[in-house]
Amino acid sequence: MDAILESLKKLETRKILPKEERPSREEAEDAVRVLLKWMGEDTEREGLLDTPKRVAKAYLELFGGYDMNAEEVLGRTFEEVGGYDDMVLVRDIPFHSHCEHHMVPIIGKAHVAYLPDGCVLGLSKIARTVDIFARRLQTQENMTAQVAHTIDDALQPRGVAVMIEAEHMCMAMRGIRKQGSTTMTTAYTGAFHDSPEEQQNFFSMLRMGRD
Repeated sequence: MDAILESLKKLETRKILPKEERPSREEAEDAVRVLLKWMGEDTEREGLLDTPKRVAKAYLELFGGYDMNAEEVLGRTFEEVGGYDDMVLVRDIPFHSHCEHHMVPIIGKAHVAYLPDGCVLGLSKIARTVDIFARRLQTQENMTAQVAHTIDDALQPRGVAVMIEAEHMCMAMRGIRKQGSTTMTTAYTGAFHDSPEEQQNFFSMLRMGRD
């Protein structure tokens, strides 16, 4: 179990630059102009005059996860659970992320489950955790591990299961250009990792109501 958590934690060691070390908004807009010129565009034409400002503003939203702390979001738990200790599953959490290799969209949904050990999370906290990690440059494998590790660390449940299924536009829009293909990744901790029966319960609940 310790080895599993260690391997997951290693994926969460990426450095996030503090705001004071980042380029200014004006520098970001200048960088967009450079890219437009590199593509062959005339940045002085009417349709592109405000594009650098729009792109910079859009990036603040699309990559807002760098300024959010998932541990703080998960900080509040609830202990009045009436002895409930069975699986809690939030499925079909939609997200949009961006591939760190080509900076094109990843579009998918996440399914997150955990086995409580005396306390539970507010359900919206799980969706917000997915959103925080999605709004950063990602690989799907890393994002899956980050969500699992962060919830496991904050809640200390008996186990966490995360499945992400997504379509990568770097496969659909460039390269081999295969639209519609999806990638599925999973990460398990605790009882989900150690017990095939708990994994089967997780998959059974995911399918419930869909057959």
